Amino acid sequence: MSREQRKTLMSRVRSLVIKVGSHVLADDRGLLDASQIRHLIDQVVALKDRGYRVVIVSSGAIAAGLGNLGLRKRPESLPPLQACAAVGQAKLMMMFDEALQAHGRHAAQVLLVREDIEDRTRYLNIRNCIAAIQAYGAVPVINENDTVSVDEIRFGDNDILAAMVTNLLRADLLVLLTTVEGVFRDAARRQQFDIVEDMAEVTAAADASRSALGTGGMASKLEAAATVVAAGEMAAIASGRRANVLTDLLAGEPVGTLFLPKGGKMTSRQRWIGLARRPRGHLGLDAGAAKAVRARKSLLASGITAVKGKFGRGDVVALTDPDGRIIGQGLVNYDAAAIHKIKGLRTSQFMDVLGERPYDEVVHADNLVLVD
Repeated sequence: MSREQRKTLMSRVRSLVIKVGSHVLADDRGLLDASQIRHLIDQVVALKDRGYRVVIVSSGAIAAGLGNLGLRKRPESLPPLQACAAVGQAKLMMMFDEALQAHGRHAAQVLLVREDIEDRTRYLNIRNCIAAIQAYGAVPVINENDTVSVDEIRFGDNDILAAMVTNLLRADLLVLLTTVEGVFRDAARRQQFDIVEDMAEVTAAADASRSALGTGGMASKLEAAATVVAAGEMAAIASGRRANVLTDLLAGEPVGTLFLPKGGKMTSRQRWIGLARRPRGHLGLDAGAAKAVRARKSLLASGITAVKGKFGRGDVVALTDPDGRIIGQGLVNYDAAAIHKIKGLRTSQFMDVLGERPYDEVVHADNLVLVD
């Protein structure tokens, strides 16, 4: 893609989420590098001065805790890791705030767990809070709440959290900063993807060259990029150690690997149903129901062949076609026990089986999101 085409794409960006990994912020000893944080913040402030709305999702709390506690290596068990995160989070935020204060701005700490994203009320509250922070001119710095979130410490990255925050805010661009220049086609890292319009192409390269795409948590970064692209936004993977990586990227320079959406933008509610909430169960569909769902029509009980999981009314379930492929997610109008009783039946039979018929549809079309 030409530089002019990149400039055209970047000219549409008004808001972005920047995810920074621990390895980008740490020095050779594994401790946080204040100069690296200052360079990152210099770019963030430059973007804010140009009118961009910027949110940072930053790892590094555990790395900061190691230094503060004088530990020579990362602990392996959970409680010491949580202790490092608790001590290090304060240090991490202090370093961000000091770098921002040099520009007359402030850092605003936001700690999240997965349940905050999945609960609709908290989901909306987070969005409103971040909007208020930005209105005051501060920079939201988001991190997983490591002291209570077991999964984050075990898997060790915030890529998926950053993708969810991007979709929550409906930001135009997610930038995943890592220690490599982008995504490569080969293990020797000679052929880099410039623009990706089909995630399957990158997946094929991953299968052919696992060593190239598996380094530095690249698998989770590709998953995060795919989540954002599915919602209709752009994503980029680039080196956080490259000088002026953010300002150059937004200027349209050929920096990193850029992922483009194929479809239109999802609404905020569609993103929450289809991309933020984990399904509590699965509904197996026959061929006719699968075809109707793919055509964005409501799911009726007559097309359901199987029910898996324990879920209640209003929970999100995954919808699978006869081949077992997930084709969508939706909010169910009936709990698992009720659907077991009415699967394969006509709507007119609900009263005889359930003694009530509050809804004709098991999943209404308005509460259904297709999943690619």
